Amino acid sequence: MLPLTKVVVLKPLMRPRTVDPTYVIDGVVHYCVANMPGAVPITSTYVLNNAILSGPLAIANQGWKKALSNDKHLLNGLNICQGKVTYKTVADDLGYKYTETNTLLMSS
Repeated sequence: MLPLTKVVVLKPLMRPRTVDPTYVIDGVVHYCVANMPGAVPITSTYVLNNAILSGPLAIANQGWKKALSNDKHLLNGLNICQGKVTYKTVADDLGYKYTETNTLLMSS
């Protein structure tokens, strides 16, 4: 699924609808719904904050090395650290040397 904000051209596109949001054109199943966070912005802000606030708080309270060592999700979100690319796909795509994250976590 591609969010419309990330798609340059999406054709054919029907008007977003919450009731029966799928339709078939030329044998391709399409799914189109309205931007729900835009419809309920205050609620979606609270939900987003509750979902992600634990990460920044862990880094602030424990320091980045300990927080990443204790939380695999934070660790998986690290792309670049100390000038080194720690996410293999990014390194491969951009032609940079890949560095294991654990190497940087163990260094002082």
